[in-house]
Amino acid sequence: MSRGRRLDLAFGEAAARLPSGGAPWVQEVVYGTVRLRGRIDHLLDHHLDRGVDSVPSPLLDTLRLGAYELLHMSGVPAYAAVSQAVEQGRSSGGRKGGSLVNAVLRAVQRTGEDPALFPDPDRDPAAFLATWGSHPRWLVDRWLERWPVEDVRRLVEANNRVPSLYVHPLRIPVEEALARLTEDGVRASEVPDGGGCILVEERGGDPGSLIRRVEGIVQDPAAALVTRFAGFSVGSRIGDLCAAPGGKALALAAKGVWVVAADRSLPRLRLVGKGAQRLGLGPGRVVALAEQPPFRTLDGVLLDVPCSGTGTLARHPDARWRLTPGDVAALSRVQERILEGASPVVRPGGLLVYSTCTMEVEENEERVEAFLARHPEFELEKGEAARGIPAAEEGLLQLLPQNTGFDGAFAARLRRTA
Repeated sequence: MSRGRRLDLAFGEAAARLPSGGAPWVQEVVYGTVRLRGRIDHLLDHHLDRGVDSVPSPLLDTLRLGAYELLHMSGVPAYAAVSQAVEQGRSSGGRKGGSLVNAVLRAVQRTGEDPALFPDPDRDPAAFLATWGSHPRWLVDRWLERWPVEDVRRLVEANNRVPSLYVHPLRIPVEEALARLTEDGVRASEVPDGGGCILVEERGGDPGSLIRRVEGIVQDPAAALVTRFAGFSVGSRIGDLCAAPGGKALALAAKGVWVVAADRSLPRLRLVGKGAQRLGLGPGRVVALAEQPPFRTLDGVLLDVPCSGTGTLARHPDARWRLTPGDVAALSRVQERILEGASPVVRPGGLLVYSTCTMEVEENEERVEAFLARHPEFELEKGEAARGIPAAEEGLLQLLPQNTGFDGAFAARLRRTA
C-alpha cells in the first residue's frame, strides 16, 4: 500500500490467489483505504503520540485498513474489524504492535470522522482539502492557483468517488448493445454526450463478459470523446504511437481507419493484440519508441502521451500518492521529445492529435503552444472537429471530472499546412 508499486498491477496479482468470490470485497477495502489515505492518516495522527511517521509501514497499513473498515464498511461489525487488525498487528509487530493497533482503533471507533478533528474548510480550505479531501497538499495548492475553492472541492469529491463502469460497443450499435444487456438482466444506459459509451448501473457483472456481450471494450467516456474529437477520416493511415492498452486504436479501427498501434512495451502491446483478436479488428502492431516512429509518412498521428494522470485519480487512487511535484516538469520534457520525434512523419495536410489524461497546463496547453511556436508548419485546427462535443472549442478538448463526472482528458488537433 505504500511501496510505490501501481495498485492495479499489485491487486491483479493478489486477486488471483484469493478465494472464489473474495476479490470484490478485498478490492473495496484496499482501494477505499488508498483513496482516503490522507483522511485516515490525519485521524490516526490524533491518536498516535508521535504521529503516523513514527509507525513502521506494515503496522501503519494495518491501522489504515482497520480504520477504513471501522468507518466505511458498514457490513463489518466493529469488533470483527478491530480483532482482525489486532491479529495482523501482532504478526507484523509482535505484542506491542497488537496493543498499539487495539488502542488506536478503539480511539478511532470512539471519535469517528468528527469534523472538529479536521481543519476548518472556510479558514484553511487547502488544509481541509488535503486532509478530509485526501489529496497531497502540493497538488491541492496547485489546483487552488488555477480554480476557485468550490471547483477544487468538487474535483476532490469526484476523485474520491468509486468510478463508474463504462463499456463502449465497437462492432454493434449502442441500441443493440443495450438490448443484449437487458436480455442478460444487466441495468445499463447510454451516456449522454459520452462518445457512444454505456454506463453499467449495477457493478455486479464481470467486465470481461460484458465487453464480449456488447462486442466492445471497457472505456471511460473521456477516452471515447478524445477518439471522436480526433476525427480521423475513414481509410486514412494513422499511427497510434503510444497505443497500449489499445482502446483508442481499437475504436479507430472499428470506424474504418487504417491504424498501426505502436508502443515501447511488448507486454503492453500484447494487450492490444488480445483486444484486436477478440473483436476481429485489424490494427497493426509494432514495438517502437514514439519519439522514433518507424514510418516515413502517415495521414495522421495520435499521441496519447505518458502524463501525470491527474485526470484519472478516481480510477487510479494510488497515483495521487506516487506523484511528486517534480514529475509534472519531468513528464513535460518527455512529451516534448515525443512531439518533436513524431511530428515529421505527418504528411503535409495531415493531422497530429496530441492527448493526455492530465489536467496540468504544463502538460497540456503549454506543450501545444510551445510546439506551435517552434513549428509554423502546424496550426491549431478550429471549428469542424468541435461539432457534436460540447466541451470542445477552438481546436482543443478539455474534460474535467468536476464538470463531467468522467475522467479528465485533454486533446488538440494540429494540422500540418506545409
